Amino acid sequence: MTSNTFKALVLDQRDGQLTATLQSLGIDALPAGDVLVDVAYSSLNYKDGLAITGRGKIIRAFPMAPGIDFAGTVAESQHPDYRPGDQVILTGWGVGERHWGGMSQKARVKGDWLVPLPAGLSLQQAMAIGTAGFTAMLCVMALEDHGFAPGRELLVTGASGGVGGVAVALLAQLGHTVVASTGRAEERDYLAALGAREVIGRLPAEGKPLESERWGGAVDTVGGATLAAVLRALAYRASVAACGNAGGMELATTVFPFILRGVNLLGVESVICPPERRRAAWARLVRDLPADKLDRMTQIVPLADVPAFSQKIVAGNVRGRVVVDVGQA
Repeated sequence: MTSNTFKALVLDQRDGQLTATLQSLGIDALPAGDVLVDVAYSSLNYKDGLAITGRGKIIRAFPMAPGIDFAGTVAESQHPDYRPGDQVILTGWGVGERHWGGMSQKARVKGDWLVPLPAGLSLQQAMAIGTAGFTAMLCVMALEDHGFAPGRELLVTGASGGVGGVAVALLAQLGHTVVASTGRAEERDYLAALGAREVIGRLPAEGKPLESERWGGAVDTVGGATLAAVLRALAYRASVAACGNAGGMELATTVFPFILRGVNLLGVESVICPPERRRAAWARLVRDLPADKLDRMTQIVPLADVPAFSQKIVAGNVRGRVVVDVGQA
C-alpha cells in the first residue's frame, strides 16, 4: 500500500495574491483519476515559471500543484494498461494548469494520459527531456513530414532555452547544418557543443516583406516578431515548425512568404497529441538524442528551490533543462 501523505508545491490565490508553499498533504487532496503515481521527477519549464511567479494566466483553478510533466512509478491502478511498479511519463493534458501537476510527490491522473517509460531511459533522463524535449522532437518530425532533408542551413530560434537546446542537439545528430539564434552571446560555446555550426544573435524585428533565401527550414520556439523574421528568409517550399509564443501572440507578416515562396507554417502543439505519435516521439528521442548532450544541457534542483528558480527562468537566466527532484522536498 502506498503512503497516504506526501509533499507538494501548492499554488493558491486569495485576494489577488499568489502564494507558493511546500505543504504536507493527504491523499484526498488529489483529483480524480484511475492511476496513482509516485512522482520521482518533474521539470521546470517556462510555462511553469509563469504560473509560479504569477506572470501569466496559466493556472485554471486553485489550489494547484504546478508542473506540466512528470515521471514516476505506478502505485495503484484501475487502468488495464498499467500495474503497480510500472514506470511512466506524463506530458501535456493540462496537468499543472487545470489538473494536479508534477511538482507533487503523488499524482492521480487518467491512465490514457500516460506513456510507458521507454526501454533504455531512466526516470531522471525522461524529465531531462521532458515536455521541452518532447516538443522539440515533434517539431523535428513535423519538418520531416514536409520533406526536409539535410543540405541547407536549418535555423533554431530561442536556442538557449529548453526546447531550442534539444532541437539543436537532435537536428545536429541527424546530420543537419544547424544555425542557433539566441539573445545570450555567452551561450555560444554551449550551443556549439550541442552541435550548432553557427551561433547568431536575435533576428531583427523589422525587415523587407521578403529577404534573401537562407533557411532551408526552421524550428521557432519564440513566436511574434521572431517568427515573422524567420518567414521572410525561408527558402522556396521550406517549412518552419512553430511551437512557442514567448515573443507574443501576434504575427505581423505578409502573404508573400506563403504565395511567392510557398513556405509552410507548421504549428506544433504538445499538449494534445495522438497516442501513437506521442509514443513514436519518445521512441525517437531515446534513439536520436545523445545522452552526453542531454547531460550537458541539464541541471537538477530540489522541489524546495523551484520558486527561486522560477524567477530565474522567467527572466531568461536559465540555460537548457531544469529537472526537479520531487523526492528532495
